[in-house]
Amino acid sequence: MDLKEELPVNVRDDKISEETKTLISSLPSHTDSHGNKMCRFQGCWYYYNTLQSVLNFQRGFQPQDTDIILASYPKSGATWLKALTVALLERSKNNSSDDHHPLLSDNPHGIVPFLEIDIYHESSSPDLAKFSSVPRLFSTHMPLNTLHENLKNSPCKIVYVCRNVKDTIISWWFFGCAVNKIEPDRSILESMFESFCNGTIYYGPFWEHLLSYWRGSLEDPKHVLFMRYEEMKGKPRDQIKRLADFLDCPFTKEEEENGCLDEILDLCSLRNLSGLEVNKTGKINNINHKVFFRKGEVGDWKNYLTPEMENKIDMIIQEKLQGSGLKF
Repeated sequence: MDLKEELPVNVRDDKISEETKTLISSLPSHTDSHGNKMCRFQGCWYYYNTLQSVLNFQRGFQPQDTDIILASYPKSGATWLKALTVALLERSKNNSSDDHHPLLSDNPHGIVPFLEIDIYHESSSPDLAKFSSVPRLFSTHMPLNTLHENLKNSPCKIVYVCRNVKDTIISWWFFGCAVNKIEPDRSILESMFESFCNGTIYYGPFWEHLLSYWRGSLEDPKHVLFMRYEEMKGKPRDQIKRLADFLDCPFTKEEEENGCLDEILDLCSLRNLSGLEVNKTGKINNINHKVFFRKGEVGDWKNYLTPEMENKIDMIIQEKLQGSGLKF
C-alpha cells in the first residue's frame, strides 16, 4: 500500500494545488517531532494538506444562521464535547438507551466532522447535501481569527473547549504516537514539549489559539461560549446545563427530575463510549476510533512531565496570557 494511504489525511500532501504550493514557499516552515512538514499561515501552524483545506474553507464556506461549530485545540476534549452536543440535540428524538441513537453506531468525530480536515479537504465547494438537519453541526481546530471572515455576519454559535496545556501535551504525545504506530518514546515527548514552548506545534501557538476564542467569548458571549475541560470534569451537571442553555435547548424541570442529565452524561462518558463496538473497531481518516479514548483525566501530566518542564511551560503560559483575564 502507498504510504500516503496509511497517513491521516491532515498530514498527506497529495491534494495541494500549485497556487497553494507557491503560497507555502513564501511562508515560515518547520518540521515536527514526527518528521511532518508544517508552515505558518495567519499566525497558525498547519501541515501542508491542512493549509489547503483551510484555504478551501475560507473560499467556500457559507454559514447558515442555525449552524453550531464546536471548536478546540487538538486533544483538549473535542470528542467529549461532540458527544455531549449530539446527545443534547438528539434528546427530543432519541432516548439515550434508544438503539437508533447516533452515538451508538458512529464515533463522535464521524457524526460531527471537521470543517477543514473532513469537509473541505478536497474542494472549496463540497457537497453539503447530507447536512440537511437543523442545526448543522460542524467542528474545527482552526483559531477564531481564521473563521472570522466567513462568520462575521452570521449569528451561528461557536462552542470552544480548552484544557490545561500540560494535560494537552501528554494527550497529544500519546495520540501522535498511536497514529504513527510507534511507542510513546520519551525523546518524542521532549521534542513535542519544546515545540509547545516555542509555539511551533500543529495548530499552535497554543496560547494564541486559546486567546482567539477567549476574546471572542468576551466580545460576543451570545455567539461564542468558552468552556473549560476541567470544569466539565469537576461539575459536569452544571456545565452541560450551561451548554444546553447556550444552544437554546435548555433542560426542562421535568427532564432534570427524570434524570435526563445523568443519562446523557452516562451515555457520553469515556467508560461508555470507549466500550462501544464502533469505537473499538471503527476508523476515520485512517485513524482508529479507539485512539480517541485514553484516560481523560485531569492532572495526568504529573506522571510524565519533570518539575523543570512544569515550571517552564507554566511561566510561558502565564506570560502569554498576562492581561487577558484568562488563567489556569
